Amino acid sequence: MDLNLFWFVTLGVLLAGYAILDGFDLGVGILHLGAKKDAERRVFMNSIGPLWDGNEVWLVTFGGALFAAFPHAYATAFSGFYLAFTLLLFALIFRAVSMEFRSKRESPAWRGFFDYCFCGASTVAALLFGVAVGNCIKGIPIDSRMEFAGSFFDLLGFYPLLVGVFVVSMFAMHGSIYLYLKTTGELQQRIHGWMWRTFGLFLVLYLLTTIYSLVQVPNATRNFEQHPWVWVVVLLNVLAIANIPRAIHLGRPLYAFISSSCSIAAFVFLFGVALFPDLLVSSLSPAWSLDIYNAASSEKTLRIMQIIAFLGMPFVLTYTVIIYWTFRGKVEIGKFSY
Repeated sequence: MDLNLFWFVTLGVLLAGYAILDGFDLGVGILHLGAKKDAERRVFMNSIGPLWDGNEVWLVTFGGALFAAFPHAYATAFSGFYLAFTLLLFALIFRAVSMEFRSKRESPAWRGFFDYCFCGASTVAALLFGVAVGNCIKGIPIDSRMEFAGSFFDLLGFYPLLVGVFVVSMFAMHGSIYLYLKTTGELQQRIHGWMWRTFGLFLVLYLLTTIYSLVQVPNATRNFEQHPWVWVVVLLNVLAIANIPRAIHLGRPLYAFISSSCSIAAFVFLFGVALFPDLLVSSLSPAWSLDIYNAASSEKTLRIMQIIAFLGMPFVLTYTVIIYWTFRGKVEIGKFSY
């Protein structure tokens, strides 16, 4: 088995798991200010309250696996994206703090402040994730020493920002479908309208991002000629996206959520195809790109990590299944709720 390829695929699985699970968390935060009443905002927070910290384990695991398996790529990415990652860290921290502190006092000003922090932090986090993806596909200035040779503002081009806004819309749609599953009554009926509006925005940005990628970003499709079977995934992705409005129209929100999850997984897969075999594409010279071989740890390290992964992943998956099964059903506000 090619251990380098194994860890590239494993990173993709971890990233897809995080994007699907924490994607609806972030989507709920993005939509948070759409709830006008305090009780409704509490419902929003409690819909993800038992889940959000467990969902972020996937991101932590992804970062740890990247550090151990491909340390050169980890070092270059974190030095080049240092300010962006710092902003992302603050966004994730403010998001968590907002959830924990909002209900500590009943003051409208206190709760309003943390409502805006929760919404803003969720939106910024989703935007930065998308900007990072856009830069990885487009390429970043990496020199022959595997060092980032640009500045923070070099990362804020049109295409990365376009991908960032697209990710915000995708998570908002994903979150609205999740909220519909977790709510009842009048609030659920209003969220039904949100699902249509967020899907419409997502669809427009999906088409715009796809067209721009095909025309202006050669790296996005560079592997499609060598691996034509990838078009099957593209077709399945289109079918999954098309099934979202169909499922909403038929009153089957669970099917819509599954289709949304499949679409996110397909996007992560196509992102991996666009990069392969690179991890970070150099815009200065293709020879200076960091791939799964020149950025990897030793074979012994990768093999030991593989054994640990085979032992640990069943526990992570079992924990995830148990938590989601335990907190299934509609949200109920109780004494110890957020």
